[in-house]
Amino acid sequence: MDFAASPEQEAFRLVVREFAAAEIAPHAEEWDRTHSFPVETVHKMGELGLFGLIFPEEYGGAGADLATLCIAIEEIAGVDSSMAITLEAAVGLGANPLHRFGTEEQKARWLPDLVQGRSLAAFGLTEPDGGSDAGDTRTRAERDGDEWVINGAKAFITNSGTEITSLVMVTARTGDGVSVLIVPSGTPGLVVEPAYRKMGWRASDTHGILLDDCRIPAGYLLGEEGHGLRQFLSTLDEGRIAVAALSVGLAAACLSHSVQYARERSAFGRPIGSNQGVAFPIADVQVALEAARLLTYRAAWLRDSGQDFRAAAATAKLFASEAAVDATRIATQVFGGSGFIDETPVSRFYRDAKVLEIGEGTSEILRLVIARNLGLPL
Repeated sequence: MDFAASPEQEAFRLVVREFAAAEIAPHAEEWDRTHSFPVETVHKMGELGLFGLIFPEEYGGAGADLATLCIAIEEIAGVDSSMAITLEAAVGLGANPLHRFGTEEQKARWLPDLVQGRSLAAFGLTEPDGGSDAGDTRTRAERDGDEWVINGAKAFITNSGTEITSLVMVTARTGDGVSVLIVPSGTPGLVVEPAYRKMGWRASDTHGILLDDCRIPAGYLLGEEGHGLRQFLSTLDEGRIAVAALSVGLAAACLSHSVQYARERSAFGRPIGSNQGVAFPIADVQVALEAARLLTYRAAWLRDSGQDFRAAAATAKLFASEAAVDATRIATQVFGGSGFIDETPVSRFYRDAKVLEIGEGTSEILRLVIARNLGLPL
């Protein structure tokens, strides 16, 4: 069993790494400080083909596998988690549900611009009173002739309020089940609330959404009525692998910065890396990073080869996200006082990491998924 990247994937990795170093890294600290969403950079990511990696060529995509998308996310996360999650959410939560469950008419209308990075889509699942308990959706949609009328609220929705956001897909209770409905940006009754003031991911776009008698055509139902949660949860499994890749990229960046700083920074007449109290925690990061990377790309391999990957995705996301949080804590400690200063990348990494244990399945929910897969009566 070989999870190593192919020569083509390694060549692609270098392309993305060079792009991230040239177009993202020089600006990441400023975007973080000013809470700015860099639309021009997102368009450049689209021109590079990043938003279309896993989609068919007929829609302008590359027809690549999930592992290739993970490589791109990992490399971008090495310099900026905000841009990495922008890509991950746009592909995994935005365009992918439309591609998997949309009608040909829906895909022809919206997918080409999403694949090219000319526009972004968001997915509204989480609500103010319900995150992990997605089945307790309070948002409702009622049929009124040839329209759906939607009322409710969503919270913490990525890519929902940018100037290039073209649509938001929302879960809503219809009859006895939960369905997914496509709400184009600018639809009367769709209110995008002011952006959150966040601890991390400050250059990522995140808003709450209100739906107040929001009317959409009946044909904007995504997939089958009443099957919305099943559709979304199957999409979320793939997203968890991508978030694990983001975590791997962040942990790898912490390792690189820590090693360099431990070699260059001297105390008591010698490099601080010559002290076991510094060297051993850095070694622990290396061990966790290698394990996280293997779990992530094994999960991607299972998905790409058509095998059951749900438990593997949960395992990868759980381990990699917690490893990333540990890696940022250790890197900040290695940097000492400098690590507490926002201009130092590891400070930003530290703030960005925590949400990895929360979004797209909390660590607690992932442990529940894994335990149930083991046959435990939870």
